[in-house]
Amino acid sequence: MTVYLVGAGPGDPGLLTRRAAELLAMADVVVVDRLVDRRILEEVPATALIIEAGKHGHDPSSSTTQEVINDLLVKHGLTAQIVVRLKGGDPFVLGRGGEEVQALAEAGIDVEVVPGVSSALAVPALAGVPVTHRGLSQAVTIVSGHNGVTGDVNWSSLAALGSTLVLLMAVAARGDIAAALIRGGLAPSTDVLAVEWGSTPSERRVTTSLSELGTIELVAPCVIVVGPVAGLGLSISNRPW
Repeated sequence: MTVYLVGAGPGDPGLLTRRAAELLAMADVVVVDRLVDRRILEEVPATALIIEAGKHGHDPSSSTTQEVINDLLVKHGLTAQIVVRLKGGDPFVLGRGGEEVQALAEAGIDVEVVPGVSSALAVPALAGVPVTHRGLSQAVTIVSGHNGVTGDVNWSSLAALGSTLVLLMAVAARGDIAAALIRGGLAPSTDVLAVEWGSTPSERRVTTSLSELGTIELVAPCVIVVGPVAGLGLSISNRPW
């Protein structure tokens, strides 16, 4: 009996890894995040038990707590042959996958991690924006904006790095974060790309500046790229999601 922490990628089922598709096709139980594209569940056998265990950002009443998720994984990991914990993007990139592995290890349950294509890198790429580009940025920093400017992130230090910033879970606090980055030294005119529901039929892209980021309408989930690369918008052919 094994629990598999599987990255579902940014949305488009075509970006699912071969290993992920293989495990979904054999799964007895699938514990799935809210943001996983439901087309991916077509890979799951009709006999499998699918458990919705999603988080709803700033709405705790509609969310499954991490403790409950851990308990579900342990419960089914002790009784089912193949349990897939299906997480959006990559399970170890701001996905709390490490906490789930710890809980399973403490219960003596075997775990395999199946990396996924992270939305932090894939969504900008699909929009024609390389997060690193010679002459513009030689590094990229992926940051959670979930706690806004009141959390542990030193936004001034990030502003001083000169690297591309990719913000996840930052829609609610985007105005405050933008202001903190400007106070830290980034120019108000710094290019920004925001992509809602990347690689899905609901994808929407918005280009703006750092000073205007807080004023534009955005909905989660959204990947926000801050830095000169956000203004490149290279011409590429994308598949119709």
